[in-house]
Amino acid sequence: MKRLSTTDPDFAPAFEALLAEARETTERVDQAVAAIIADVRARGDAALCEYTTQFDRLIMAPERLRVTPAEIDAAAASIPAELANALDLAAHRIEAFHRAQLPADLRTTDAAGLMLGMRWTPLDAVGIYVPGGKAAYPSSVLMNALPARVAGVQRIAMCVPTPDDVLNPLVLAAARRAGVSEIYRVGGAQAIAALAWGTSSIAAVDRIVGPGNAYVAEAKRQVFGRVGIDGVAGPSEVVVLADRDNDPRLVAVDLLAQAEHDEAAQAVLITDDATFASAVAEAVAAEIPTLPRSAIAGASWQAHGAIILVRNWDEAVGLVDRLAPEHLQIMVRDPEALFARVRHAGAAFLGRFCPEAVGDYVAGPNHVLPTGRTARFASGLSVYDFLKRTTWVAADARALGEIGPAAVALAEAEGLHAHARSVALRLNRPAM
Repeated sequence: MKRLSTTDPDFAPAFEALLAEARETTERVDQAVAAIIADVRARGDAALCEYTTQFDRLIMAPERLRVTPAEIDAAAASIPAELANALDLAAHRIEAFHRAQLPADLRTTDAAGLMLGMRWTPLDAVGIYVPGGKAAYPSSVLMNALPARVAGVQRIAMCVPTPDDVLNPLVLAAARRAGVSEIYRVGGAQAIAALAWGTSSIAAVDRIVGPGNAYVAEAKRQVFGRVGIDGVAGPSEVVVLADRDNDPRLVAVDLLAQAEHDEAAQAVLITDDATFASAVAEAVAAEIPTLPRSAIAGASWQAHGAIILVRNWDEAVGLVDRLAPEHLQIMVRDPEALFARVRHAGAAFLGRFCPEAVGDYVAGPNHVLPTGRTARFASGLSVYDFLKRTTWVAADARALGEIGPAAVALAEAEGLHAHARSVALRLNRPAM
């Protein structure tokens, strides 16, 4: 864990090193992924089945790729009532927040008499990737599928790997609650290839969303252009701004809530009190051994964790904007005022009773967020990712007469004479 202070003479290069820290895997998988994609394009279901047998240790046939309605029903029925209620509460809140995002169509008439507008329409089909194996994330199903459904997407296809032929019941229950149309037991780069290009069993989609391992991330990168993607996610991260009025243990647990994701996750505390900084560091050290994922959390904190001491909150805001974190927790006396000054963060959590973990599950806003400082130019998943904008123009003879001559002049200046003529021939003609 790094301890930095803005008063240190070497703070600037130390902070730059923190920003430049590589937390991605060093494994090069681009060639392997390209080969898998090419194979799936060439051989379709046969390639999917072979890769599933190889990587997930189960014999797969094309007729077994799709999870049956009976399997989904049985999984949903097996969920304890308390857990089913929690899933439903989360789904309701996520759905409500994303429904509030739905934009209105635009229609206006300008001074020249042209009618101008913009129309929103949903994508036809979306593919959702859900990790399997070591971890199962029903919350990821809700966060990726519900915005698509709210946007009006008619077909939502989900791919989830099932190592040793094990399907997580809560993931299937979440998919049914979120309105997923189809579920396929296939993962990895081969699943992304199938969603992008289609096979006999899996029809192609228009956009692919959802997290995955290095192979999944690289596959999404390679199929972008054929389909849209939500982005290429990196390791999870949080920056916590906290003053000395906080309980050090609560802040420590908030930091570890990110660190336990994986060894490459990053948790950073920024505070204006040196004594509090030391107390949090001690609390983190005490808390790590008590966690079931202590090895992961400990490795993350040791390699990528940081505590930064600032002279004032002005300095803190500047550092946050340079870090552009995926998650930002603000635990100070007036968190909203401080947040108003922050420009770059994927999602913010304001106040001492609003840990980032509540946003992962039940707050309502999406937990699919930009990582690796991409919050400087990117945003979290929303209904807008599943909608398209189409602009339109309507003009009559009078309106064209108002603006047409300028279009003719510009087209001729660019040497595009058919462009100019298509406007000029309509000028000074009677209305039809």
